[in-house]
Amino acid sequence: MAESWTDPANLSSALGVGAAARALEAGWLLLQAGNFSSSAPGPPVASAAPAQPRANLTNQFVQPSWRIALWSLAYGVVVAVAVLGNLTVIWIIVAHKRMRTVTNYFLVNLAFSDASMAAFNTLINFIYALHSEWYFGANYCRFQNFFPITAVFASIYSMTAIAVDRYIAIIDPLKPRLSATATKIVIGSIWILAFLLAFPQCLYSKIKVMPGRTLCYVQWPEGPKQHFTYHVIVIILVYCFPLLIMGVTYTFVGITLWGGEIPGDTCDKYHEQLKAKRKVVKMMIIVVVTFAICWLPYHLYFILTAIYQQLNRWKYIQQIYLASFWLAMSSTMYNPIIYCCLNNRFRAGFKTAFRWCPFIHVSSLDELELKTTRFRPTRQSSLYTVTRMESVTVLFDSNDGDPKANRKKRALQRDPSINGGSRRDSKSASTTSSFISSPYTSVDEYP
Repeated sequence: MAESWTDPANLSSALGVGAAARALEAGWLLLQAGNFSSSAPGPPVASAAPAQPRANLTNQFVQPSWRIALWSLAYGVVVAVAVLGNLTVIWIIVAHKRMRTVTNYFLVNLAFSDASMAAFNTLINFIYALHSEWYFGANYCRFQNFFPITAVFASIYSMTAIAVDRYIAIIDPLKPRLSATATKIVIGSIWILAFLLAFPQCLYSKIKVMPGRTLCYVQWPEGPKQHFTYHVIVIILVYCFPLLIMGVTYTFVGITLWGGEIPGDTCDKYHEQLKAKRKVVKMMIIVVVTFAICWLPYHLYFILTAIYQQLNRWKYIQQIYLASFWLAMSSTMYNPIIYCCLNNRFRAGFKTAFRWCPFIHVSSLDELELKTTRFRPTRQSSLYTVTRMESVTVLFDSNDGDPKANRKKRALQRDPSINGGSRRDSKSASTTSSFISSPYTSVDEYP
C-alpha cells in the first residue's frame, strides 16, 4: 500500500492556487512511505532528518517564529486591502447611477472575483503551505482546489471583455454598444466557462489522513502526465490567450488614441472625450500589466518544478513558493488602488466611502463627480450630437431672456456659414467627428 504513494507527481496539485505546496505534500508522502532519500524528488527541508518510524514522524517544514510572523503579516495585508478595496469598488459602481456603464459592470465582476479569492482562499492556502497540514475538511478541500481557478478565469476574462469593448467603442464608434442585458449574459457566460474549466479540480480532489498528517491534493486518474497536460491548458486559457487578445486590442486602441489628432474637429467636446478615453485605456492597460507581472512567477514555479523535480529538494523552495504565491495573490489588491489613483470618479467614491476617517476630506467637486449629469457644457464650447447623416451645433447663450439677443440668435441659426453651410458640409463634419461621439456614447460612458 505504501508503494502506491511514492510517486510525487500523482499527488501534485493542479495549477490552481488551489492546493498549496505540492512539493511539500509529495515530500511528506515520500517520508510516510519510508522511501525518502537524497536522490528522491522530495521537498525542501530546512534540516533534513533520516526516515523515522511512522508514529514518530514530525513536520519537517516548521519555520522560525519570526519568519512565520513576517509571512503572516504580508498575507494578512493582502487579504485586508483586497477585500476592503474591492468591496468598496463594487459599492461605488452599484450605488451611483452615473457609474453604471458597460466597462464598470465588468469591473464589478473583476472586483467580486478578486475579493472572493482573497477572502476564501488566500489565507487557507497560506496556512496549508506553511504547515503542510490540512485542517479544513474534505468539502473545503474540493472548494479550495476548484474556486481559485474559477475566480482567476473570471478576472482575466473580465479584463478581456473590457479590452474588446474599448476596441469596439474607439475603433468603430458608430457600432451599438453592449446593452445591460447583453453585458450580464457575457458575464454569466464567463462564469459558466470558468466552472467548466475548474470542475476537474473539484472532481479529483481528495484528502488523505495519515499518521500525524492530513493532506489535501488532486489525484488525477492517469497520473502526472494528465496533471501536466491540464496544467498547461489552464495556463494557456487563463494567462497566455487572454493576454494575447488584450495586447493586440490595446495596441490598436493606443495607435488610434495617441497616433495623432483627428483633422477638422477641434471642439472642446472632442478633446474632453479623447482625454476621457485615453484615461480609461491607460488605467486598464496598467491593470492588465499588473496582473501579468504578478502571476508570471507563480506559473513559472509550477512548470519548472514539474519538469525539474530535483528543484523540490532545494533548501529554499518553500520560501520561493510562498513568495510567488504572495505575489500572485497580491494582484487582487492592486486594482482598487489603481482606480483610485488614476480615475477622478473612483477617487471621489473612495473619499465618500471613507469620509469618516479624520484625514479624508470630501469636497463639493468630489460630490458632483458621482452625481448623474449627462451633459456638462462649458461657456465657450459647443455640444455635438452626432448621427450617421448630420451633426447639429447647439449654441448656449446666457441672454436667453433678451428679445434682441433672441433675434440675433435666430439670425445666426439661419446663417449657413454658422450652421455648417450645406447638408454636404454637415455630413462631412459628421464623418470627421464620428470618432469622438455617437448616438451610443457620451462622456459618462467613461468612468
